[in-house]
Amino acid sequence: MQKKELLYEGKGKKLYKTDDDLLIVSVFKDDLTAFNAQKTGSEVGKGALNCKISTQLFHLLESHGIKTHLVKTLDDSSQLVKKVDIIPLEVVVRNIATGSLTKRLGIKDGTKLPFSLVEFYYKDDALNDPLVNDEHCLMMDLVKSESDLEELKRLGREINSILKKFFEIRGLNLVDFKIEFGVDSEGNILLSDEISPDSCRFWDIKTNEKLDKDRFRQGLGNVKMAYEEILKRILENK
Repeated sequence: MQKKELLYEGKGKKLYKTDDDLLIVSVFKDDLTAFNAQKTGSEVGKGALNCKISTQLFHLLESHGIKTHLVKTLDDSSQLVKKVDIIPLEVVVRNIATGSLTKRLGIKDGTKLPFSLVEFYYKDDALNDPLVNDEHCLMMDLVKSESDLEELKRLGREINSILKKFFEIRGLNLVDFKIEFGVDSEGNILLSDEISPDSCRFWDIKTNEKLDKDRFRQGLGNVKMAYEEILKRILENK
């Protein structure tokens, strides 16, 4: 499979065309960003760690019947994935209150939510990815129908259930996470993008130590160490 010209560059990945119109190469970057890219940095090896973590988690989800865009890993930092039309919504699932949720609603940081909360955010950097409700999504034609929104919610909750149990037995709380979905050439909704410490919050169950991108956002240091710890626990046989 030949990697060709650059299609798109985002905060965490570069996407390249291939000689197959239905496949693209996704290359994970070492870049770190926070606060809508107002704070930037780099951590050598972070891209490779995210690639390995996301690959393992996508395989886990596929083993539970979740369809994803992943075809195979090409090297330490690259994946071959199905080309999809990304649905312009970030699907955020929350188990514990922190971050923007505590700021918006005044819920005490660290509060365990009575049920897993699913939120939609409109993918638009110029608007700072605003929170939207179902009617916003339908009004703006971000999805084809209300049934698509229900499917995104269902998938978000199912993915959460699988990952939450997986990480609990490895001593980690899955606090919250962001996922994205795309539609392939056959009209299937596929889990796309990535699942990594860039898009999830992981807290150690015993110490509440943060082992995710918040280490960069909050200036806690040792970002690579935290990501290495996440990968180590993912690879543990339990």
